[in-house]
Amino acid sequence: MSQKVLAYGNKPLTGQMSVPGDKSISHRAVMFGSLAKGETNITNFLAGEDCLSTIAAFQAMGVQIDRNEHTVSIKSNGISGLTEPSQPIDLGNSGTTARLLMGILAGLPFHFTLFGDASLSKRPMDRIANPLREMGATIDGRDNGRLLPMSVRGGKLSPIDFKPPVKSAQVKSGVLLAGLLTDGVTTVEEVIKTRDHTENMLKAFGANIEVEGTKVTIEGNQPLTGCDIEVPGDISSAAFFLVAAAISEASNITIENVGLNPTRTGIIDVLELMGVTITVEEKRTVGGEPIGDITVKASNVKGAEIEGDIIPRIIDEIPIIALLATQATGQTVIKDAEELRFKETDRIASVVQTLTTLGATITGTKDGMIIEGNTNLHGGVTQSFGDHRIGMMIAVASLLTDEEIELHDPECIAVSHPTFFEDLDSLLDN
Repeated sequence: MSQKVLAYGNKPLTGQMSVPGDKSISHRAVMFGSLAKGETNITNFLAGEDCLSTIAAFQAMGVQIDRNEHTVSIKSNGISGLTEPSQPIDLGNSGTTARLLMGILAGLPFHFTLFGDASLSKRPMDRIANPLREMGATIDGRDNGRLLPMSVRGGKLSPIDFKPPVKSAQVKSGVLLAGLLTDGVTTVEEVIKTRDHTENMLKAFGANIEVEGTKVTIEGNQPLTGCDIEVPGDISSAAFFLVAAAISEASNITIENVGLNPTRTGIIDVLELMGVTITVEEKRTVGGEPIGDITVKASNVKGAEIEGDIIPRIIDEIPIIALLATQATGQTVIKDAEELRFKETDRIASVVQTLTTLGATITGTKDGMIIEGNTNLHGGVTQSFGDHRIGMMIAVASLLTDEEIELHDPECIAVSHPTFFEDLDSLLDN
C-alpha cells in the first residue's frame, strides 16, 4: 500500500476550477446508452475507476463502446443486442454498477456471475436482490444470497409495486430498470425522495416514466433511443473544495459547471445553515439536469443539527461536513445517517477514527456523529480505508495544520476524482 505525505499548511485557496463529471450520471449514461438502439455520445464523462467498471461490464455483453479520455461513444443494437458474457463480470469497487446492473441482468435471458473487490464484497446486495427475486429473477450469492460474488439467472420478470425499506437511489434505479424489461407497469414509492438522475435520463432516452412526489412509475418493454449526454460536474467532488475554501483563511474560489440537481444540493443547504458565504448561479439545463457555478469565500462557521429529509441529499458529503464541523463555533450533531455504515467502508467509524487521530473531538453514534467545534487539528498517520471520500477529507484536513499528515492508500481517490491533487494544487498556487 502506497502513502502520500500531505504538507499543504495554512494557505488560502483562490481562483476558478471545474470538477470531473458526475459519477452517478456517468454510470447511467453508459448503461442507458448500452440499452438504447442507435448511437449515444457522452461528453465530460468521469473516467474514474468505478465508471470504467460500468463500461467494461457492457463491453463484456457485446456493446461497442469507445472512449477518448472524457468522451464516450456507444453504438448499440438495443436490449435485444446484448449477449451472454463468457467470463464473470468484475465490478471493482462500484456499488452503483453492481446494484443498477443487477436490475438489468435480471430481465435478460442469460446467466451472469458478478464479483468485486474486497470492499464491495462486504456491501449488502440483498436490498436489490430481494425485490428482483420478487419479480421472478433467480439470484444467489454468499451469506444466503446477500453478498458478492453473486450469480444472476435472468429471464421473464413480472412488474412490482415496491416500497424500498432503505433510502437508496441505487435500489430505486435497479428496480426501475428491471421494470423496463417487464410486460407491465412497475412502481417504486419512497418514503423520502432520493437522487433522481435515473428518472431524468430515462426521459432523455425516450422512456415514458411518470414522477409524482416520491412515487415513480415506468412502463415495461419500452425501447430506448440513443442520444447525446453532457455530464455536469460532480457536486459531491465539488463539496471537498467548497469546504476547503470555507475553512481556509482568505480563500475565495469558484467551481464552474457543477450539477445543481435539487436531490443533490443538500451540501449547499448545509453550508448556508452553518454560516458559509456561498453564492450559486444557475446557467442552463441539459438532459433535465441544471448546471451552474458555485462561489465560496472563507467564513466564520457555526455548528448545526443536521438530520431528517436532508440526509439522503448529503449522504456522500457527510465526511467532509464532519471536517467542516471541527472548525465551527459550537457543536454539530448529525443524525439519521445509518446508511453511512454500508458505503465503501463504515463511514461513521472511519470518519470518527480519522478525525480523532488528527485531534478532533468527535463521537460516533448508531446513526451519525457528534462533533465539537473550534478544534486545532494536528498531523498524524491516517488511512483512507480504501474509500475515496475519506481520502479526500484527509487531504482537505491537511490545509488546517502546519504538521505533516501521512495518508495511506491515496490511490482510491481516483474512483471519483483522478485529478484531485492536481486540482487542489492549482488553487493553492494562485
